[in-house]
Amino acid sequence: MTERDWRIFREDFSISYKGSHAAPPLRSWSEAALPESLLRAVEAAGYATPSPIQRAAIPLGLAQRDVIGVAETGSGKTCAFVLPMLAYVLAQPEMAGHPEREAEGPYAVVLAPTRELAQQIEEETKNLARFTPTRVVSVVGGQSIEEQGFALRKGCEVLVATPGRLVDALGRSYAVLNQCNYVVLDEADRMIDLGFEPQVVGVLDAMPASNLKPEADDAPLERDRVYRTTYMFSATMPPAVERLARSYLRRPVVVTIGRAGKATENVQQHVLVCKENEKAGLLEQQLGQLEDDARVVVFVNTKRACDAVAKQLAELDFRATLLHGGKTQDQREDSIRGFREDRFNVLVATDVAGRGIDVPNVALVVNYDMPHTIEYYTHRIGRTGRAGRKGVAVTFLTLGDADVYYDLRKFLEDNGVQVPRALAQHEASKNKPGALGGPPRRDAIQYAKK
Repeated sequence: MTERDWRIFREDFSISYKGSHAAPPLRSWSEAALPESLLRAVEAAGYATPSPIQRAAIPLGLAQRDVIGVAETGSGKTCAFVLPMLAYVLAQPEMAGHPEREAEGPYAVVLAPTRELAQQIEEETKNLARFTPTRVVSVVGGQSIEEQGFALRKGCEVLVATPGRLVDALGRSYAVLNQCNYVVLDEADRMIDLGFEPQVVGVLDAMPASNLKPEADDAPLERDRVYRTTYMFSATMPPAVERLARSYLRRPVVVTIGRAGKATENVQQHVLVCKENEKAGLLEQQLGQLEDDARVVVFVNTKRACDAVAKQLAELDFRATLLHGGKTQDQREDSIRGFREDRFNVLVATDVAGRGIDVPNVALVVNYDMPHTIEYYTHRIGRTGRAGRKGVAVTFLTLGDADVYYDLRKFLEDNGVQVPRALAQHEASKNKPGALGGPPRRDAIQYAKK
């Protein structure tokens, strides 16, 4: 293909690169320089053609380039980093049956912000590694760290973990990362939001620093030396994420699919301006318009609201389950499993499920409570319209959400969504809170002293 052909191809799939010497995207799976065992797994998984992020990111990972992936939600990014990671692992000396290698820790580590997302990544990795000897272990909160330590001592090639639990395991000498030279930071912005930056840094610093690539763009790489490869995926790029990238990624290629922070075009967005006491009736009305077996996720901001909405839906004979941080790990896993297996068709959740939980064929997302930031809004509505399917997101907006009016109006306009008149005309939607001429943020209001 000519350079013009490649430019048109990239435009067709909304792929853009920033960085030098980016490998061309995949046109088909047959072009991926993947081991036969992985291509068999791709076929068995039913992935007929690569998604845009897979087309762009997989060749870079196979070339062991550091990658920053900025993609729409529901874009197939897990497969985009798992396949090159597994290809790297398969190229390393066999670990099973060699205690001296097993004692040095895994060849690759994936960090995720929540245990639900980590377990989903573990499941996908095992699925794609099914025809290989690769062993995958997850280390997450809510489970016995002693049992996880025992699994680590038996040896594994890939470790999937949440930052806090992995730091704990490292501190107790249950885990070592002496030979880990492939690392993935999934949902990096969410990890920063949750305050995990120190733990992420602690994990990265526990890996061999001598294998970092040189910082200079023109510095040659030694042919036979193993360098650390770092993948970072993030739906947004706030300053803290950029700081992390500058410290630990070397000569990264930034791959952007669509536009950062943009909702997928497969999601039809509606915003209903209402009063707080009108939400229950509006929710019943929205659910009543769907087929009986349609899958729905209802997001709220608090555990109390989660319990109350789930109770309301149960009284209306909906098959509803709930998911929030007050539930045990077993209860949370049972809720997600029941939702996937259609024992329940409505999941009421706080933002513990807002990122990464991939349940197919969600027809409707309802923001019963508007989230406090537009980033959370983006990730919530991304639970529908995934994998090329269409979906609908409905948000109930009240006067209590004025702090996010400006960002929501801009987001809707940028996505070509009609802005409700009540939102467009409200003073809070015309200026960003804290900006000159705009209303102060709630936490910036100065109260008179007694």
